[in-house]
Amino acid sequence: MTPVEPPLALLAELTHRCPLQCPYCSNPLEMDRAAAELDTATWQRVFDEAARLGVLHVHFSGGEPAARKDLEALVAHCAGLGLYTNLITSAVLIDRARLQGLAKVGLNHVQISVQGSEPANADRIGGYAGGHARKIEVAGFVREAGLPLTLNAVMHRQNLDELDEVIALAVRLGARRLEVAHVQYYGWALRNRAALMPTRAQLEKATATVEAARERLKGSLVIDYVVPDYYARRPKACMGGWGRRFLNISPSGDVLPCHAASTLPGMTFQSVKAHSLRDIWYGSEAFERFRGTGWMPEPCRSCDQREVDWGGCRCQAFALTGALDAVDPACEFSDHHAELVASAERESGNAPPDFIYRRIGAAAPV
Repeated sequence: MTPVEPPLALLAELTHRCPLQCPYCSNPLEMDRAAAELDTATWQRVFDEAARLGVLHVHFSGGEPAARKDLEALVAHCAGLGLYTNLITSAVLIDRARLQGLAKVGLNHVQISVQGSEPANADRIGGYAGGHARKIEVAGFVREAGLPLTLNAVMHRQNLDELDEVIALAVRLGARRLEVAHVQYYGWALRNRAALMPTRAQLEKATATVEAARERLKGSLVIDYVVPDYYARRPKACMGGWGRRFLNISPSGDVLPCHAASTLPGMTFQSVKAHSLRDIWYGSEAFERFRGTGWMPEPCRSCDQREVDWGGCRCQAFALTGALDAVDPACEFSDHHAELVASAERESGNAPPDFIYRRIGAAAPV
């Protein structure tokens, strides 16, 4: 058995509260209430344990991490431990003074999500009036503070026609990196799949646009590109492989190998309230369950890509087949692959239904 290496990165989901209502949000359908969130002292103790474990990067996320009044204290604590900190934010709850304060206590990087380039459509997708204009303003504050900026553009059938303009926006705002991330269909995105699934023609055009922009902007803007699994022939190594280099902590303290793992039935994920990060990472049954290759069914177990894609995504496999250890349907060798592609082509060919917006305690069309 390959020795388990320490994790490199920790995603700290500080809260599920968020003023935006994005219909592709990676948060679970059943979100944690504010009363269930870890307090400041517990998060600081967790970051102490993470540093001792070997974690190098802490990504503050949510929901919207700026909804936490103690964000500055948490960033400062991580900075004191020598941890690189990245704020993943919708930006709408941040003003110039707060951004400058975060930079002063040691924040290293800011990643702002955008829902498109055209304000009306972006605000419609995010379910938040005036959100796009606010994001543009805060991006300027990031650059004023001397912090590196990444734009994260989640793309789908209802904003892919704006991709050229999104790339131009990243350049105009002085971003160093742009993540062009096609929606991945878990959680709220799975519920909204028919409204979000692009056509194959849209995907091919987007891929060509990204390739041309990478060549044109080489040396000034790095463009990461994540394609939707539904048109793929081979699965991605989800989170770099289950329990290999990454861990996620929910607002209430559950430690997960990925954002969506809590959707898997029969799995028990331990909490930082009762266990140390070290014990969870190296000894918990949940992290061991799909780590490595020993759990794999055929044809995965005999595949020469088994230590490249690590079996793909367990959450997607369960959502689409009902089995936790099934071959990821994104793989062309899955018995469900043809059905997956057919569903994408069928849904993208129909008129999109209304969004079911992400809301705590509600999931109705708007």
